[in-house]
Formats: sequence, structure tokens, C-alpha cells
Amino acid sequence: MALSTEDVRHIATLARIDLADDEVERMREQLSGILEHFETLAAIDTEGVAPTAQTFDLTNVEREDASREPAGRDDVLRNAPRKDGPYFRVRAVLD
Repeated sequence: MALSTEDVRHIATLARIDLADDEVERMREQLSGILEHFETLAAIDTEGVAPTAQTFDLTNVEREDASREPAGRDDVLRNAPRKDGPYFRVRAVLD
């Protein structure tokens, strides 16, 4: 499927991307090539093929969900880039 330059400009507008004229032509060629690959994939007969998320078995390695004592205030504040007494110091968000 070949895209026109108007199609590329419309896509760029939707994506809020400003493209120069030479970039529009390059993107037209690249996007058209990508769409051709998808057309090839769409033509493949996948009837009877079970959907798979991955081709090999993976299992999550998770730690046991056990309660434990929370970290102390001093331990947590030790890693803070800025602190003010027993509190985290952050930049102002609002004026």
C-alpha cells in the first residue's frame, strides 16, 4: 500500500510532528514499506494455529510473599538526595 504525501502530512499532523518536505518523502517511502510488510503478514494463513505470546516456556521467578518489618526512617532518609530534618525535601511544584 503506497501512501501519498497528503497521507503522510495528515499522519504527521495527528502525531503533532512538523516535517520538512524532504522528510515527508522519506517518511512516505518508509511508511509505505512498513504497510507492505503488514499486508504480507495479513496474507499468511494462520487457520488452526494456536495464539502464542512467546515461543518458549518462561516462568516468573518470584520471591515468597512474606511480611517483614518496614525500613526505618533513618534508613530511608539516608538515600534521599535532599532532606529537611525527618522529612524528604522536594522542589516546589506550585508557586
